[in-house]
Amino acid sequence: MERALTHLSTTSWNIHRGRGQDGAIDAGRTADVLCGEVLAQPTDILVLQEADEEQPPHAGILDLGDVETRTGMRHLHCARAQRWGAESHGFLGVVLFAGRGIEVEALALLDLPGHCHRGAVIAELRKDGCPFRIVGTHLSLSQVLRIVQMRTLGQHLFRRTPRPTVLCGDFNEWRPWGGIAFSRAVLGSRFSGPAPATYPVRRPFLALDRVLAAGGARVSEARVLDGAGIRMASDHRPLRAMIEVAAAP
Repeated sequence: MERALTHLSTTSWNIHRGRGQDGAIDAGRTADVLCGEVLAQPTDILVLQEADEEQPPHAGILDLGDVETRTGMRHLHCARAQRWGAESHGFLGVVLFAGRGIEVEALALLDLPGHCHRGAVIAELRKDGCPFRIVGTHLSLSQVLRIVQMRTLGQHLFRRTPRPTVLCGDFNEWRPWGGIAFSRAVLGSRFSGPAPATYPVRRPFLALDRVLAAGGARVSEARVLDGAGIRMASDHRPLRAMIEVAAAP
């Protein structure tokens, strides 16, 4: 007997702390592009990177209420324990939003090793009664550190109850096959997904942003979003993915 599938959409975007291709820092422009172009087609899960300032206190750069009103999505880091600090929107720039129909069970933060502070946000969610997990992150530029960071994440996931898991964000990994950092030996499961180019924004040829799935989840489609505002508002293009999640038998 085949297991029923739930279909899930995710969108990931590194918003470059509001700095556009013209060199201007304009968080209002970023929000307009996010609401008007990136989310022109609704998504179940939105994962942003570089949505908090780089230096402590890592203050958020967006007007969250405005984004929620215009998109119908809800910010998942309401509790103080779910953010880096009182002024942050998320954890070290990684911020999660959920659309209508997504139930939130829990949200956890995970520090990742490296000389530049990195982290992951791990959300336990449900859609149509089907449980799944979203991990949003922004990894190091160093391949060695990415391996260590993914090993840390893999050990953390090993201690959690198994469920379909989606890993997404700015991985800073240019090789389409992902390298050893995303191997079963490091992560504990075989995460896979397409690798369309998202960077640099004007003429992408590097697949730095990825959506990968494992444990009963499968990426059925991944496409890079484009538009006049997208090409101006950040140095990355957003990545939208469709995911099939197998319901528990």
